[in-house]
Amino acid sequence: MNLGFFLTFTYINTFKMENIIQTSNLNFHYSKHKSIIENLSINVPKGSIYGFLGPNGAGKSTTMRLLTGIIPDDKNAIKIFGSELNEQIPFIFSKIGALVESPALYLHLSGYNNLLYIAKVKNINPDKIDEVLELVELTYAKNQKAKQYSLGMKQRLAIAMALLGEPELLFLDEPVNGLDPNGIVEIRKLLIKINKEKGVTIFVSSHLLSEIEKMCTHIGIIAKGKLKFEGTMNQLSTSFNTCKIEITIDNASDWQKKLNENGVKTQLNEANKIAVLLNTKEEIPTFIKKLINEGALLYEVKILEGLEEWFMNLIEN
Repeated sequence: MNLGFFLTFTYINTFKMENIIQTSNLNFHYSKHKSIIENLSINVPKGSIYGFLGPNGAGKSTTMRLLTGIIPDDKNAIKIFGSELNEQIPFIFSKIGALVESPALYLHLSGYNNLLYIAKVKNINPDKIDEVLELVELTYAKNQKAKQYSLGMKQRLAIAMALLGEPELLFLDEPVNGLDPNGIVEIRKLLIKINKEKGVTIFVSSHLLSEIEKMCTHIGIIAKGKLKFEGTMNQLSTSFNTCKIEITIDNASDWQKKLNENGVKTQLNEANKIAVLLNTKEEIPTFIKKLINEGALLYEVKILEGLEEWFMNLIEN
């Protein structure tokens, strides 16, 4: 047997990424005339941090409730761990953790006793509590009542409750909502840590694009109940064949008019700032040189790219 072929074959099979969540033409509507989710087909790779993005009212929370069984899936369009979700309820809840609604904490109890209550309800070994508290960095406050916790600490305690059963899959709906910048960074670092150290697949919805960009390996973008994009961050960046720049220039409104007359697509962002759409980045030097030769007073040239820019392009179009 060719050893080289065997090693290659083993490597490919070992690292082939399977999907832990799959939906096939998932639909949901509260009334006949108002569709919330329309033909939604998503694929969440095992071991990923999957960011689920969309504007308010796009259907993110409804999708999360369908995936966690809070809202029944009548058409069996959802598969988790390779099997239909409906076939696995309620046993599947031992393999998933979820923070979909606001954290349900017992404020009169300590952080430790909140977790002890969950352990007893779910028949989980209480020995896991200290391990989870250490993971979310709340060991120092485990005997402190939850009502004395900051918002960020309460959020970490809620995540600890979701992690207590050692889930393979974690659902989080807007986990940094209402947190200050320091709290947001803490939650982001925690989720990356859980993903890398514990191998937990994380499905997270959020409207904070900068955090998703720093944290997620894969993203899905939804607007008006329809999927607009799914893939890696790199795939998203390469899917845009144009280049958008912002120039800070004197007499911006006059220059915008001249550029539009010459067939250049522009948008006046604010005083002295124009967004200009070019075909490629390679066109930037020639474009800027031409402006200067025509007497333009330029102060700054900024390439507009990144998740926020791509996101806005997708949902607007």
